[in-house]
Amino acid sequence: MSPHTTRPSALPVLPYRKPTPGRDYWVLDDVLPDVDAVRARCLAKDDWAEGYPHKSESWPGLRTMPGLEPAELARVERLVKKATGARELWQETAPGGGTLNHNCVQVVGKDECEPRPHTDSRSLCRYAAVLYLNPNVPKDCGTSFYRQSLPGGRLGGNLVTAPHNNLVDALGTRFVAPDSFTEDIRVSHRYNRLLLYTANMMHTATSYSGSTLADKRMTAVFFWMA
Repeated sequence: MSPHTTRPSALPVLPYRKPTPGRDYWVLDDVLPDVDAVRARCLAKDDWAEGYPHKSESWPGLRTMPGLEPAELARVERLVKKATGARELWQETAPGGGTLNHNCVQVVGKDECEPRPHTDSRSLCRYAAVLYLNPNVPKDCGTSFYRQSLPGGRLGGNLVTAPHNNLVDALGTRFVAPDSFTEDIRVSHRYNRLLLYTANMMHTATSYSGSTLADKRMTAVFFWMA
């Protein structure tokens, strides 16, 4: 979501579901047996696409695909199935041909973005995950779940449900006041940790750090239907 300098008319209040481990999100540590090799391979890539502030894009930092090799991705998906009980995982395609950047490595530095609470497309994924790929990033560069902050100090919800597809659909606007959301639950950054969560729950990177490819927040992101 994009902050706006003035508060628009009252936003719809979303339903709330307390983010609960084992139901709404799963923290899986020591996911890849040779994560150092994965990180070295990512650092050696020369096909990065540039986002903000390097190019006029809405997304920040650098991106490249694919991140994990087939055997590595298969291992991650076995863990996801075991955690969620899903019998099958797949990537969905929108009617117009659009897809999400599944198995994509993202590198974002401290001056390239701020927390941006959002949800992922309900029509394209049920579960999303982020794999942390930098051993030296501060713990507060993990992922946070957010909820609405309403006038008068009241708290609102955190879920996008039918018939809406994402947070913009549910709120009816892309532009919201900076104080429209508040942090609810924070999961710390840890090297080789996979944070898996239901994609319709409001979330964002907690913060970013670093100024070079080697020391910026590096993650691989995944999106599955199930």
